[in-house]
Amino acid sequence: MTAVQFGVLGPLAVTTDAGEPVAVPGTKVRALLADLLTNRNQVVSADRLIDDLWGDDSPANPAGALQVRVSQLRKALNDAEPGARDLVESRAPGYLLRAGAVDADRFAELARHTDVDRLTEALGLWRGEAYADVADAEFVRAEATRLAEQRLAVHERLAEARVARGEHDLVAADLAELVARHPLREGLRAVQLRALYAAGRQSEALDSYADLRDRLADELGLDPAPELVALHRRILEQDAGLSAPPKAAIIRNSLPAQLDELVGRGEALTELRALLPAQRLVTLIGPGGVGKTRLATETARTQSLPDGVLLVELAPLPAGDPGVAEQVLGALDAREAAGTTLSATDRLVAALRQRHLLLVLDNCEHVIEPVAALVARLLRDAPGVRVLATSREPLGLTGELLWEVPPLSLPQDSDPDAVRRSAAARLFAARAAAQHRGFRLDETTAPAVAQLCRRLDGLPLALELAATRVRALGLRGVVDRLDDRFRLLTTSQRDVPPRQRTLTAVIGWSWDLLDEADREVLARLAVFRDGCTPEAAEQVCQADLDALARLVDRSLVVLDDSPAGPRYRLLESVAAFCLDRLTDADDVRARHAAYYTDLAERADPELRGAEQRRWLALLDAETANLRAALAHGGGLRLAVALSWYWYLRGRLTEARRALAVAGDPAQESRAAPWRVGFALLRGEAVTPADIRAALAHDPDGRGAWFAAHAVITHSELALAAELLPSAPADAWTEAAVLASRAMLAHAAGDQSTLEYASTRSAALFADLGDRWGRLQATEWVGGLAEMRGEHERAVELHREGLRWAEELELWPQVGTELSWLAWLAVQTRNYPQGRELAERAYRLAVEQDAPGALVFAEMSLGFAARRDGKLDLAVTHLTHLAERGRGETRPALYLPMVLVELGYAVEQGGDPDAALALHVEAYEAAEAMASPRDGVAALEGMASAVRSPEAAARLLGVAAAARLALEAPASPAERDEVDRVTGRVRAALGPERFDALVDEGTKLSPGEARAQL
Repeated sequence: MTAVQFGVLGPLAVTTDAGEPVAVPGTKVRALLADLLTNRNQVVSADRLIDDLWGDDSPANPAGALQVRVSQLRKALNDAEPGARDLVESRAPGYLLRAGAVDADRFAELARHTDVDRLTEALGLWRGEAYADVADAEFVRAEATRLAEQRLAVHERLAEARVARGEHDLVAADLAELVARHPLREGLRAVQLRALYAAGRQSEALDSYADLRDRLADELGLDPAPELVALHRRILEQDAGLSAPPKAAIIRNSLPAQLDELVGRGEALTELRALLPAQRLVTLIGPGGVGKTRLATETARTQSLPDGVLLVELAPLPAGDPGVAEQVLGALDAREAAGTTLSATDRLVAALRQRHLLLVLDNCEHVIEPVAALVARLLRDAPGVRVLATSREPLGLTGELLWEVPPLSLPQDSDPDAVRRSAAARLFAARAAAQHRGFRLDETTAPAVAQLCRRLDGLPLALELAATRVRALGLRGVVDRLDDRFRLLTTSQRDVPPRQRTLTAVIGWSWDLLDEADREVLARLAVFRDGCTPEAAEQVCQADLDALARLVDRSLVVLDDSPAGPRYRLLESVAAFCLDRLTDADDVRARHAAYYTDLAERADPELRGAEQRRWLALLDAETANLRAALAHGGGLRLAVALSWYWYLRGRLTEARRALAVAGDPAQESRAAPWRVGFALLRGEAVTPADIRAALAHDPDGRGAWFAAHAVITHSELALAAELLPSAPADAWTEAAVLASRAMLAHAAGDQSTLEYASTRSAALFADLGDRWGRLQATEWVGGLAEMRGEHERAVELHREGLRWAEELELWPQVGTELSWLAWLAVQTRNYPQGRELAERAYRLAVEQDAPGALVFAEMSLGFAARRDGKLDLAVTHLTHLAERGRGETRPALYLPMVLVELGYAVEQGGDPDAALALHVEAYEAAEAMASPRDGVAALEGMASAVRSPEAAARLLGVAAAARLALEAPASPAERDEVDRVTGRVRAALGPERFDALVDEGTKLSPGEARAQL
C-alpha cells in the first residue's frame, strides 16, 4: 500500500513517504480530511460528513457536493503519491480513510513509555495545537481536547523522568511557563515542587504550593489533593528523599546511538519487550554475526527503569578473564577507594543493591564461567537488577530464559513481492542501496537477492558485508563469488559449526579481495582490544592511513568518530578470523606493548599537570589495550608508569596485581614504594621495617611520598611524618608532601604548620595546573578555616573542591567533600541540611565502597541526629563508629570526636556516669595521638557529665584557656553545649562561686584537671 504521512498535531499536514508536502486545496476538502482522520480506519456515514461540513447550511445537492470534495481529496493524494487515491475508500454507508502513518498514533505509541528519550520524541511531534486550522469545528473538538490532555500528561511524565535522572534545575525552568498556563493542574505542580526543592529553591517551591492552594480555594472551593499536601509537608520537613541524588548515583542509559534502522526484527522486539519486565535473566543466544548485540541494544532501548540501562561490553576481556565484575564497575564508573578490602564482586553488589536497572552484558561466551558466577550473585543480592545477556552459549543458571536469535527470514521464492516480505532481503537491499544509490529491489534484482540471502543463511553480518561489494562487483558478481567460496569452505572446514562456516566464508571472501599489504594490516589490527587510535594503528601495524581507509570502505574495519577522536575497531568475528591469520604475532604484540608502554610513560607526568583531565580520559579509552600490553611484554615498566593513573581511578587491586611481576633492578627500585603504598591502601598489614626497606632506593621521592601518604590511612602519623621526603626533587612532589604534612598538622591541631603547608601546597599545585593536587590542598585550607571558626570560607572552599572532584570523576573524593559540607552545616546549627548532605555522602560512599568517606559521612549523621534531638539514632551511629575506631590496630583519628559526641548523647539520655567514662576515654585517646584540640572537646564533655558542679566549673575554665591558647574557638554548635553546661553549673553554684572556680581552672593544665576527677 502506498505510504502517505498525515499530521494532526498542529495544522493539518500531509506528506509523501519521501517527505514532500502534499497540497490539499480548499477549506471544505481540508475539513473533510480532518473529519476522516478523527475517525481513521473507520467508516463515516455520508450523512454525518455532510452535517459536519455544512451543518444547517447544506447545499442543494449535499450528496453530490460531498462526492466532489472526496474526488478533490483523492486527486490531491494521488498527484503527490501515485496510488494514494485508494486510501480514501467508498464503503457503505459512507467513506473510510485508511491511514497507517498518523503523527497522533506515533505520539500515542511513544507516550506509553516512561524514559526521557521517548517522551521527548513524543512531544517533538507537536507543531502547535491539534487540528489547529479546523479547531473550531465541532467534529474535531473532542479529539483535539483528548490529544491536548495527553500532551499535558506526557509533559508531566517527562518532567518526572528528568527530575529522576538529576535534571532538576532545567525542569524547574521548563515548567514555569507550563504551570502558568495551567495553574490548577496538580500533577504539574507536584513535579514542579519536587524540581524546585531538588534545585535548592525551597522557598519558591513553598510559594508555588501556596499559589495553588489559594487558587483552588478561590476558584473551585477545593483543597489540594492529599498527595500534594503530603509533598508539601515533606518539603517543610526537608525530607532527604526529595533531594537531588549525587552525580555518581545517576546512571544514564549507556546505549550507543541508533545509526540506522533495525531491519527485520519487529516481532522479536515486540516479544522481548514484553518478556524483560517479567524475567530477571534473559539470554540471547545464537552464532556470531546473527545480530545478538543489535537486538539486545534495541530491546534495552525500549525499557524504562528508574536507574536506566547499563551496557557492558565484555569482548575486550581475554578468554577466561576473571575480571568481569571489574569491567562492570568500570562501565558503572565506580572507583576503588583507599582502605577497601572487598572483592570487585562485593563492591559491585554494594553499588547495585539499591538500584533498579537493566544490565546488558554483551559477548559473554569467552568468559562464560565468571559471567555466570557474577550474574548468579547479582540475581540473589541485587533484587532490582535485571540482566539481558548475549552469548553463543547459555549461562546455565536457574531462572535463565533462553531466547535464540534466529537468522533473518528468507525469501520463499523469487517473486518480487515475496522477496520484499523477507527480512533478509530487506536488510540486504537497504544496505546495498546505502552503498550504491542506483540499487533497487525490483523484478530484475529480486531473483539474485533471493539466491544471495539463501546462500548466506540470512545472517545479518554476512548480508551487510556482501552488500558492500555491490558497487564494485554488481549484484550478479557478488552472487557468483559467494557460490564459489561457499563450496570450497564447506568441504574444507567440517569442524566449524554450519552457520559459522557461512560467516567465515563471507569474511574469507572479503579477505581474498584484499592485496597482501592490506591483509597484513587487517591481521595486525586484531591484536588491539576495544579499538585503537590512528596513531596506534600506524605504529603497531606499520600501516598508513590510506590502508586503514580502504579497510573502512570495505566494512572490515569500523571507524568510530567520537568527540574524543577517531578509533578503528574490528567486528568481533572479523578479529577472530584475522588472529588466526596473523603470521608475525610475536613481533606485532611486542610493538603493541612498546607503544602502550610509551603512551603510559608520556601520560604519567601529564597526569600531574594542566592536561590531567584530558590524559585521564585518554587512558580510560585505552584501558583494554593497556591490560593487553601488560599481559604481552609491558611488564613492570608499564605497571610503574600506570601506577599514578590507577590510583587516581581507584583501581587499587589492579595496580597491586600488575606491580607483582618481577623486573630489572632499576624497575624494582621504582616499583617497591608503589607496591607498599597500594598494599597499605588495600588494608594490608606492612611492617615499618618493610616500608623503610621499600623506600630506601626510591629514585625521585614520588614513590616515597605515595607510601607515606598511604601510611596515614592506618593512623600511623609519626611513621608517616618520618617517611615523607625532606628534600623533594621537583615542585609536584614538594606540593604533594606539603599536602600530607597539612593533613598531619590538622590531626595534631598545629595551625601554624597547617596554614603554611596547605597554602603553599595549594599555590604549587595551582602553578602546575594539577586539579587533583589543588583538591587535596584545598581540603586542608578549608580544614584550617573550619578550625578557626571561619565557617563561610570553609564552605566556599569545600564547594569548590566538590566541583573539582565531580569534574575529575573522583567519586570517593566527592563523598569526602559532601561530608565536609555536612560537617560544616552541623557545626553551624543547620542540622537538616547537615543530615541531607551526610545522607548523600553516605549513599555515595556505600556505592563506591570508600571506607574513609563512609566514616566521615556517618559522623555527620550521628552529630546531626544528636544535636537535632534524635538521641536513639545518634547513639546507633556513634556507637557503631566508636566500635570501629577502637577495633583498628591504632586508634582511629576520628575516635576522640566520636566518643565526645556519644558521651553527650548518653548524658542527655540520663546516664552521666557512662557519659563521663566516654569523655575520659576520648581525652586519653586524644592525648595518645597528640591532638590537643580533641582533648579540649573531651574536657568540655567531662564538665557536662561530672556530678560535682565545682569540678565542672574548673573543667570549663581549663577548656576555655586551652581553646584560647590553641586559637581554636568553639563552633556555634559546640558553643551551644558549653552554654548549656555553663547555665546549669552557674545556677547550681551561684555566679560568684562559679566565676571563681572557672578562674581556678584557667590556671590548671588539662592534665592536672583530668587528674582531679
